[in-house]
Amino acid sequence: MNVISNILYWISTGLLVPVIVLLIFFFIRAIFLIGAFFGQYMQQKKISIPFYNSIGQLTPETYDDFSANLPAKPKNLLVSYAKQIVENRGNEARIELILSEYEIEASKELSTSKMLTKMGPILGLMGTLIPMGPALVGLASGDIASMAYNMQVAFATTVVGLVVSAIGFITQQVKERWSVKNITMLEYLAEVTKQAAK
Repeated sequence: MNVISNILYWISTGLLVPVIVLLIFFFIRAIFLIGAFFGQYMQQKKISIPFYNSIGQLTPETYDDFSANLPAKPKNLLVSYAKQIVENRGNEARIELILSEYEIEASKELSTSKMLTKMGPILGLMGTLIPMGPALVGLASGDIASMAYNMQVAFATTVVGLVVSAIGFITQQVKERWSVKNITMLEYLAEVTKQAAK
């Protein structure tokens, strides 16, 4: 039994360095995500919200003017897919495919935020529990310095894991709202396109 316990102890302590390295990697990834998210937020304010208003006022009678005002090379994902829908006027099957492709693209856009939301607490908890063993050993042997160091590692990994998870969760929630709004607008545009093609 002692052999099995020792093997498990060696495995867990051996995982501490990979866990800390992964936590640092995900923390850096979370910082980059904040920068990209800010860029998307500015793009949302400058391009997407005015575009929502244009689609919201769209009717089959104003459809031709709307399609003529679409940019030749859209820089926004929503505008890009809206242009594809307009270009496939009269092809309902293709329009349905474009809507499905947008949903896949939107899901892909959320993948980093979802990963950080889940991996942050997992790695943080692992980084907390692994040093607790050596810390208890240090306490039992009277090595207070070793115990203090291991407790410091345990608390630090917990905090970093929670920060990573918080960044992932907040960005995921906002991006999901944007995606739902975009899909709703594209579906409305698809319906008006179908009506205008008749």
